[in-house]
Amino acid sequence: MTTAQDGSVQKKCRWWTRPLAATSLAGLFLLLIVGRDPSLSLTPTSLADERPTKAGNAKPSPLASAKGSAKTSEWLRFRGPSGMGTSDAKGLPLNWSMTENIVWKADLPGPGASSPIVFQDRIYLTCYTGFFIPGQSGGSQEDLKRHLIAIRRSDGGVIWDQAFAAKLPEEDRIRDHGFAANTPAVDDQRIYAFFGKTGVFAFDHSGKQLWQSDVGSKTHGWGTSASPVLYKDLVFINASVESSSLVALDRRTGEEKWRAKGIREAWNTPLVITAESGRQELIVATQGNVLAFNPDTGAPLWSCKTDIGWYMVPSVVAQDGIVYCLGGRSGVAGLAVRAGGSGDVTETHRLWTSIKGSNVTSPVYLDGHLYWMNDNRGIAYCAEADSGKIVYEERLDRAGEVYASALLADGKLYYLTRDGRTFVLAAKPKFEQLAVNDLRDRSIFNGSPAVDESRLLIRSDKFLYCIGQ
Repeated sequence: MTTAQDGSVQKKCRWWTRPLAATSLAGLFLLLIVGRDPSLSLTPTSLADERPTKAGNAKPSPLASAKGSAKTSEWLRFRGPSGMGTSDAKGLPLNWSMTENIVWKADLPGPGASSPIVFQDRIYLTCYTGFFIPGQSGGSQEDLKRHLIAIRRSDGGVIWDQAFAAKLPEEDRIRDHGFAANTPAVDDQRIYAFFGKTGVFAFDHSGKQLWQSDVGSKTHGWGTSASPVLYKDLVFINASVESSSLVALDRRTGEEKWRAKGIREAWNTPLVITAESGRQELIVATQGNVLAFNPDTGAPLWSCKTDIGWYMVPSVVAQDGIVYCLGGRSGVAGLAVRAGGSGDVTETHRLWTSIKGSNVTSPVYLDGHLYWMNDNRGIAYCAEADSGKIVYEERLDRAGEVYASALLADGKLYYLTRDGRTFVLAAKPKFEQLAVNDLRDRSIFNGSPAVDESRLLIRSDKFLYCIGQ
């Protein structure tokens, strides 16, 4: 073990002799939904019964054709095609405000901390209504409903809004982010949404419910936030809150295919990665350990101690068979571990730990560096991926709290604060702030931004904003 001046700890391994390849992320991380995983075909499909039910702020226009295969620019799940917050899109906006570069702005029926996803001519988003609405008094659990909404990309008009009652009892309050924090996932046939103890749902693109599956009955004062992950014919659900389990469901029927237990204090969304050997591994960070499973069978592959003594919220990222993980409020807050091992790999595969990290936000990787924003210190970080050494640590002016994860696109880093400002930095190891954009609408911005070709999608508790040139 060696300790750097900035607090990072490096572990020398005999086989760790070469640096990470400085490979651009743009267009390469296609590990999950559109992969391009050969097991997942996004072939042309017709979406039936596309009658709009409600218009957004823009004048409604005819729906675009839903035919055509999915593009790599489509944002099909939490943190995009790779699940790691990166996009190969170009021409994204640098500057915007309430009066500048707003393509359209759509009213939402209720709040939520989930992120929008994009598929063909649709945007899908979740919300909740009826109970524990920020800024409103009254309401009861009996009135609590979750919503899955289909929105037109062209103008923000609502195509359909499916609302369904919560399975009770729920928590009397969810600290900070409410009852709709899990981002849906989508393929050419279905949208998959997870609402904690109320269950996992699949809908077709006309809004018809196809199946519902229970993954556990427990609740938590922090709520539930992990998002569905698609792999081959499976849907992975981190049901740590609901049953201390990682569950694989058949994406066609909702039938449970396997369940791994012992997933404790984990609010993060799992990630399927490829080890150096070519083996695929399903990674989830839990309190005290990063765990890897065989994604086809649920069999445990390896575990690595994190030395982080807190619950784990940030989702991991990976590059060249190495997993990078942040988490915790104090002490060790980040680490790197080489995938591909067996059993407890702490002594053999853990490469470094660091006291610099984040308790909520997830990082991005680019050209041998990690970038992220601390959730409550207002500090933007860049670290060397092969050592954990901090390259820069810059406090952003009055940034406040940040729950949205980092977005990397078009050579820029986007950091969205909870009050609606977006700090835009140059995606390079030398700190450079390019812009600060203000959408403060007197509500809360907890969801992570999404990319829609050359546009950005940002949701608050009140509105969905489409931002573009």
